[in-house]
Amino acid sequence: MTTLSDWSKVTRPIPVPNEWTKPFWDAAKQQKLVMQRCQSCGQFQHPPYPTCTHCVSVDLKFEPVQGKGTIYAYTIMYHTGDKRFVAAVPYASIIVELDAAPGALMAGNLLDVPYTEAKVGRRVEVAWQKLNDDFTLPLFRLAKE
Repeated sequence: MTTLSDWSKVTRPIPVPNEWTKPFWDAAKQQKLVMQRCQSCGQFQHPPYPTCTHCVSVDLKFEPVQGKGTIYAYTIMYHTGDKRFVAAVPYASIIVELDAAPGALMAGNLLDVPYTEAKVGRRVEVAWQKLNDDFTLPLFRLAKE
């Protein structure tokens, strides 16, 4: 029997925004998902960069996107280098391609199901975890479709 990862005992690291990631974290605090999009070629990208990774334009804006997507890749963590995550081992660390932001890959954890439920192609949706008064972290659950 596979059990759920115990995230209740995990103290997640607090993000340290920079000038490019601050709009992402500001939106996440409001439980809104935004992705950086190049206004020249239309490509979405994540994490945010100072230039478009596709055409090198600097004309980038953050646009709201829906938080549904597909597991693009995953790994099961049986060991962790960061002791703060020991209580959750084993857990699924996933990479998600959002439907509304093709090409932008977002990392997160798969919550509320056994880690063995992580499979490439499974549908997921964003779930929010408040870290403190300043930061809310986007994570993922299996989509209810």
